Amino acid sequence: MPDADIPDIKKWLPTALTGTYNSETVIVGHSAGGPLALSILEHLKNSIRMAILVAGFGKQLEKDKKPQAILQASYDWEKIKRNVKKIIFINSDNDPWGCNDKEGRYMFDHLGGTQIILHGEGHMGSDTFKQPYKEFPLLVKLIE
Repeated sequence: MPDADIPDIKKWLPTALTGTYNSETVIVGHSAGGPLALSILEHLKNSIRMAILVAGFGKQLEKDKKPQAILQASYDWEKIKRNVKKIIFINSDNDPWGCNDKEGRYMFDHLGGTQIILHGEGHMGSDTFKQPYKEFPLLVKLIE
């Protein structure tokens, strides 16, 4: 994504929408990829098979003082629901960035689907917090 260290929906969404999306497509978004996945789903012309948001969030994180540019001002939750057959939220109960189980619940409350809460898994990949996540067997199983 353009300026990968500075997630900005105005830059990321046009790039992401250049892809091909169809009834077999699976989107996986991690961290800032979560709000990006929501935006993609809102802007699609057709529905996809599945979206999995890992350590994602759909609103301003409490820990951040300034607004996050990856978030849309609001989401059309009904349109997002229509554009994905199955949606899964995976969050940990101790995410150091604040992308925790409460954030997963916020999106789940708007979209339904499945919420998976992992215990003690942090951000499921973070160099800052020394949480390497080289493999994610649960993700592979969910996609199969």
